[in-house]
Amino acid sequence: MQARINEIQENVKKYKTADSVTIVCASKTRSAETINTLPSYSLYTVGENKVQELLDKYDEVDKRINWHFIGQLQTNKVKYIIDKVSLIESVDRPSLADEIDRQAKKHGIKMRVLVEINAGAEESKGGVNCDNVEEMLAYVSAKENLELVGIMSVFPIGAEESLYAKIKHTYDRFKDKYSLSVLSMGMSNDYITALKNGATEIRLGTALFGARDYTKR
Repeated sequence: MQARINEIQENVKKYKTADSVTIVCASKTRSAETINTLPSYSLYTVGENKVQELLDKYDEVDKRINWHFIGQLQTNKVKYIIDKVSLIESVDRPSLADEIDRQAKKHGIKMRVLVEINAGAEESKGGVNCDNVEEMLAYVSAKENLELVGIMSVFPIGAEESLYAKIKHTYDRFKDKYSLSVLSMGMSNDYITALKNGATEIRLGTALFGARDYTKR
């Protein structure tokens, strides 16, 4: 894994246009044992896609690990992760914002969140349309127990670079108004393009860990 990490870090250094970039280690299908090797490489932020998978691993994972939730989140499952993650990256509808706010209040915390944009307007993916993003940003920022910190997006495979530039432009447009500091975009197959277009956070699975083995889920 060290060789893959070295390559990623070199690419970050070479292509980033943001001042700093956080590598979120996408832990889908990865074991707690594998996740526990990350601190030895100075990697402490892990992103999980599924609530049950996060719960299955949580108690076995090094407590230095900082969890993000990066998948689509059902409102009825918010209560299971509200006290386990430091950032929910996929807020894409008012009902989800309402429930995170409600659960955060119950736990006496302020949950950091990102509003997700559906960059390619793909029906199979969550996220608000670019044209509706300000409405969602305003809604989330008004919630007492939420701290809106940025925007997240997942791009269609083979997306034109102009689409990344469009999301960056959207981020820049609202950055000051809503005090945004996180632009989460780019995964294993497109993180270099995302870095070139201002990503402050990239979410890497295969590029970091190697190919997934879905038989071990």
